[in-house]
Amino acid sequence: MSTLGIAVIGTGKMGADHVRRIGDTVGGARVVAVADPDGDRVKEVAATLDGAGAYTDPAAAIAAPGVEAVLIASPGPAHEEAILLALARELPVLCEKPLTPDPEGALRVLEAERGLGRRLVQVGFMRRFDAEYERLKELLDAGGIGRPLFLHCRHRNAASPSFFTSDMLISDSVVHEVDAARWLLGQEVTAVTVLSPTPSSAAPEGLRDPRLVLLETSGGAVVDVEVFVNCGFGYQVQCEAVGESGSARIGDGHAMVVQSGGRWGGEITQDYTTRFADAYDRQVRRWVAAAARGRVAGPDAWDGYAAAAVSAAGLAAARTGVRTEVRLAERPELYAR
Repeated sequence: MSTLGIAVIGTGKMGADHVRRIGDTVGGARVVAVADPDGDRVKEVAATLDGAGAYTDPAAAIAAPGVEAVLIASPGPAHEEAILLALARELPVLCEKPLTPDPEGALRVLEAERGLGRRLVQVGFMRRFDAEYERLKELLDAGGIGRPLFLHCRHRNAASPSFFTSDMLISDSVVHEVDAARWLLGQEVTAVTVLSPTPSSAAPEGLRDPRLVLLETSGGAVVDVEVFVNCGFGYQVQCEAVGESGSARIGDGHAMVVQSGGRWGGEITQDYTTRFADAYDRQVRRWVAAAARGRVAGPDAWDGYAAAAVSAAGLAAARTGVRTEVRLAERPELYAR
């Protein structure tokens, strides 16, 4: 079996983790080029790899010898350019969310892919590869709790990074719940409402944290998302589906409960790379296998576009305090299910 040569664009926390993952846990692939505007950092990452080129220009990395697929883990505003460069060479792409920060950019990606006549872009919504989410999806698809009525979701971080903004609560955090809801329910999100309590005293000045986001769907379900990125106690992602004849909940994280000294309890995960480590591994492993055959093994460019369109409506709803409908373009035949 040949080894897929991958260019990794972006060597920050997520990009470096993917470089490690490809080297340590994913078979059939190797990193042959890395790119990052930080010259010192990209050289440091490349030095851990056997013969990989280090570049500060994504175009140079994508055009480097031996590159057969591209993994994009740079900041969102840089995604569109890198994706289009990869598509111009007809290379399979795994792009961390968001596909692009805005639906207009995502539509340009869709058009470029349509011009090739085949899907090459996969978006890094890793929850679709998490074992608990997969079990919940199987239960809902089988009608195990009847027609879904509600999804109750919680998305909590111990603390937000210094650069985090109020908009990013929607575009970088809730966007995961947007994709998960669309996938779990098999429905599009049609409207968004955002409610904001008095910010937590733990939130940095000016950050509207926490928030409650309500999503309405094309199938008549309602999704509520509590997003709280400065909760203080850890990283927690939970989802409860309520149907006409039952309910199911995932994300409790009680793999081990300790009882000692008259008390009981367990550990709370502190970081998304720990909570979803297996999901990231499975995502990249399946992408590599599919990319070697010129296919997509998960959420595609349409899913990335739909999430961007919902995020845009969510940002408008947050700013105006008004329920905002989602505007979706007509779904191209290339992305028909």
